[in-house]
Amino acid sequence: MTYGTMAAPEANPRANAALAADCEVCNGWGTLITSQGRHELCQACQSPTERECHDSS
Repeated sequence: MTYGTMAAPEANPRANAALAADCEVCNGWGTLITSQGRHELCQACQSPTERECHDSS
């Protein structure tokens, strides 16, 4: 029996590399690491509204 185990951390979010390719905010990674140490999708290139902008240009 194991004592004191913690739940596994959440998986890193999956970014769309095509959208992230030229992003200056995340340097093409599509994710950022927050001050709390969590991975989050880059709002500059991975948000739904930005996808529409990238598709039209």
